[in-house]
Formats: sequence, structure tokens, C-alpha cells
Amino acid sequence: MLVPTRRLAALAALAAVAVLVLGSETGFWLVNGALVVAAVIDGLLAPPPASVRIERELPEVVTLGARAPLTWTVTNLGARPVRLTFADQLAPSLRPGTRQARLRVGPDQTAHVRTELAPTRRGRFEVEGLTLRVEGPLGLASRQRTRPLPAVLRVYPSFRSRAQAELRIDKARIVEVGLRSASGHGGGTEFEQLRDYTVDDEFRRIDWAATARSGKAIVRTYRAERNQTVISLLDNGRVMAGRVDGVPRVEHAMDAVMMLTAVATRLGDRAGLVAFDRTVRAVVPPGHTRDQLTRVTEAMYELEPQLAESDYRGACTQTLARFRRRAMLVVFTDLVEQAVGETLLPALGLIARSHLVVVAAVRDPEVVSWARSSPRDASEAYRKGAAIVALEERQRTTARLRGAGATVVDAPPGELAPRLADAYLKVKATGRL
Repeated sequence: MLVPTRRLAALAALAAVAVLVLGSETGFWLVNGALVVAAVIDGLLAPPPASVRIERELPEVVTLGARAPLTWTVTNLGARPVRLTFADQLAPSLRPGTRQARLRVGPDQTAHVRTELAPTRRGRFEVEGLTLRVEGPLGLASRQRTRPLPAVLRVYPSFRSRAQAELRIDKARIVEVGLRSASGHGGGTEFEQLRDYTVDDEFRRIDWAATARSGKAIVRTYRAERNQTVISLLDNGRVMAGRVDGVPRVEHAMDAVMMLTAVATRLGDRAGLVAFDRTVRAVVPPGHTRDQLTRVTEAMYELEPQLAESDYRGACTQTLARFRRRAMLVVFTDLVEQAVGETLLPALGLIARSHLVVVAAVRDPEVVSWARSSPRDASEAYRKGAAIVALEERQRTTARLRGAGATVVDAPPGELAPRLADAYLKVKATGRL
């Protein structure tokens, strides 16, 4: 396929101006005809696109909010130098530094073009191909061909709380080996071993039978119980599409799911996931291997909130059918009074009898600031009133959930994941599972 270049367009414009000045209609047709013939000949003399090899080096996985390198390698297989332009078919939300380049490559030479991707949206992106133009000797026309270069790029949700997760894992391990932590919750409830008594041990830890047999004071040591199960129930429905701190609520929930999974599996417990809206979208069976976090992330990265009410009863029924052993079920949703009253509370009775239920939600700090503001006009006064009503409804919803036997963690952005991990560690240390 022959394509005109900008140089040809510029020459045609200059010729048109010259013809207008001279006022010759015959000259107009002669000049334009000559340009067309020259462009066709120039395009036919251009090196064929098949003489140029282009390879794309694209990472398989990129984390939302991070940057990833992208490199094109261009090799001239022909015996003549080539001037070429290429444009890659990258989605705009991948935010490449550039998606096209123009360069000259000598015979049997290779050139590299580098840029960076900065994705702004999660999901699976299929990059289909790349369009290549090779210019003729005069630069009046190019040969164009779209070359298939299929690739798949997966953009995972951002794990913003990774550092907080490592801190809590380290603290829990310190408590487990018996060292005292300023904010520790105890030594656990699962028997670990017998050892000699020291002055730092609690008197109630003495094992009198072992002491009588050995003739010296012996104490029992305990550790936090292992092989417990934590399952995240991620609501992917309408209420999770609302934006808090610039991103949908589901993004904050995903960060908390990843932190909870990382902490639980690193401490020897099993973590799983059930993502649902009108139907169950993804299920990750509980596991404690090192790649469990990757499995959970892989199950979430393509989820987009559905603008419909979620079926909590169906999700809870499937959860009970799949996971009969007592577990800590963490329900990620929003504390909207009507939605919780009509959907979550009726389903809560199904799981609260046999499982420990925690309801986790992210609170909008902007609504809190509106409720505390000093209005300067009528519109701000109405906004403050609406914010106060919304917060009161949130408090009533929290009270109803707690009355139904659930633990509620309602925190602003950036604090939901750490507070939820602390709640899990407290449950683990006190043996409530």
C-alpha cells in the first residue's frame, strides 16, 4: 500500500501557490500530474516493508501505578539504508511515553527505540500489531504495511500496603517466638513446647506435672494457631463503583485483600477469595503456598464493578457449600444503609452461625470534611447537611451489622488494609477461630 508523505503535501501546496500566481490552468494540471507520477515512482522504489524486522519487548505483567520498560528492536535486512516510521497499537490507558518513532537504519544494522508504560487502568490488554511505513528515496511516498505482533499485557491492581504487610508479618513472628512487643496481643493458643522456667515467664504458664517429673520448674510455650482459614468475599457490584480518593472503592478493597492474603499465608494460615456481584465471578480455594498471593491477584485484576445489586445470598450459599470448615470471612463492601439492609443483613445469618464474619469498608474522607465544614453559602449548607445524614446512616448500618454478630472495620483510604490486618492478627492471637 502506497501512502503520501508530508513532504509531498508540502510540495503540492507550494505548486498550488505558484500556479495561482501565474494564473495558468494548464500549469496546474501539469505540476500536479508530475507530482503524482513522481510520488508513485518514489513509492515503488522504496525498500519493501518485508526487508525490515521489528520486534517488541513488552513485560507480561505491570502493576497499576508503576512504570514498565518497552523496547522496539528494528533491524534492516536489506542492502540499502531505510527511512521508516512505525506506530504501535497500544491502548491509550497504558500511557506510553510514545507509541511511534521515525528513524534511519543502515544496511544490516539494528536500532533500538525505548519508552515506558505508565498504566492508569487495570485489566488485560491485547496488543494486536504494528503499522510500518518505509519511505522512498525522495521521501514523497511510503510503502505501508500493518504487521501482526500479538502480545498480552496484564495490569495488576496496585499493592500499596506491601510495606505495611511486611511490618505486621515481622511483628507477628516476634510475638510467636515469645518476645514481648509493645503492641503484641499475646503468645497464641496452640501448644508448642515445654522448656525451663525463666524469670520473665508468667507463673500461670508453669506445667506442674512436668515440673514434678523433672524436679525443676517447667513452663508451656504457645504460638499463634496455624492452618486457620481466611476467605475474602469481594463485592464487585454497584456500591463498589463509587470513587473514593480518586479511585473506585473496589481498588481500595483489592489492596486490602492482597495485604490480608500476604499476611495470612506468610504466617502459615490459608487464604482464599470469592469475588461476586450478580453471580460469583472468581473463586480461589484457600492455600498457604508462596504463590497464593499471585493466584488471588490474577483472579482480581480483570474485575470491573457491575452496575447492579450484588447477590449476597447466592455468594454466601456458594461459600458455605465450598468451605465448610470454620473460617474468618471478610466481606468487602460499602456501608450503604439501604443496600446492606436489603442484601447483606439477610445473608449474614447464613454464615455468621458457623464462621467469624468481618465487614470491611472504606470511608470517604471528603464526606467527613464536608460534615465538619463551616458553610459559606446555601449550597455548602445543603452539602454539609447531606454529609451529616450520610454519616449517621453509616453509623446505624455499622450498629446493625455488629448486632448481627459481625465485626466492622470502617477506615479511610490507606488505613483499611492495615486495620484489617490488625483485626486478623487479634483474632489469630486470641484463638477466636
